[in-house]
Amino acid sequence: MYWLNPVADVKRMARAMLTDQVAWLAPSLYVRLTGQTGRGDDEGVARTADYFRTCFLDYFLVPGMPSGQVETYLDGKHVLEYGPGDLPGVALLMIAHGAQSVICVDRFPLCRLSDSCIQVLQNLLDALEGGQRERAEQCFVRRGEPASGLNPERIHYMVKPGGLSGLTDWADLIVSRAVLEHVNSLYATFVDMRTALRAKGIAVHLVDLKSHGLHRRSQLDFLTWPLPLWALMYGHKGVPNRWRVDRYRQILADVGLDTVTLTATALAEQQVIDEIRPYLARPFRQLSDEDMSWLGFWLVCRRPAGVRV
Repeated sequence: MYWLNPVADVKRMARAMLTDQVAWLAPSLYVRLTGQTGRGDDEGVARTADYFRTCFLDYFLVPGMPSGQVETYLDGKHVLEYGPGDLPGVALLMIAHGAQSVICVDRFPLCRLSDSCIQVLQNLLDALEGGQRERAEQCFVRRGEPASGLNPERIHYMVKPGGLSGLTDWADLIVSRAVLEHVNSLYATFVDMRTALRAKGIAVHLVDLKSHGLHRRSQLDFLTWPLPLWALMYGHKGVPNRWRVDRYRQILADVGLDTVTLTATALAEQQVIDEIRPYLARPFRQLSDEDMSWLGFWLVCRRPAGVRV
């Protein structure tokens, strides 16, 4: 254990344990109290809309798909998005570019069409033309009116235990951005993913392995909390599960998913690793310096050819 300031650390532990009980017993209340939104209410309309456009494009740029082929690829496809937050901006753009339907699944009831969220959806709509605009307008109960709510035949939002979809052989494309590092069970999520994927489906994920504000001094000192204590403090809040890239590699192999792309997006400096290594919690002590340095990555994976669920 890494006691930076014992008094402050004990206070942090007590506060975290108390609020974790709230998250466990009353998740909706916890979401309201902490102001968790995912996206939408905390940023300007234009900036948030641009964020969703970037997310959408990344899901095709990273696997190497030319932008001119996106609509052809998405035509009639079924898309699953893990952790969409409070605003289905990516889902709207998937439908606009040809997807038949999108299912968004989350463990917390974040989705709500507040005034600012409606404005973002309208911004996304207004930037579309022709067939893209026509398809996007179908995402709402009243065609082209975001305030009327989501049309579940196009965008279906689900809140499920553990954020698992429970789908079988349904998804042609699965996406997430800064979500997998928050899930309760990484293994169960990848099993869910493999089961949901169709034979030629792919999954594209951006994973953020940083502390998300839970470090004290060093950017990796959040890895020093013992696993049982971390669970008591944060087990029901959706904060980082702390698993590093080695865990992802192992789970991909265990559940039978082929890795197409696994590319680091940020790396910790060696000095940071050396400083924290003597204090690491048990699950992280055998990590190589290289794996420890990964602070995020893009992952593209798929079901092996010819293998049935």
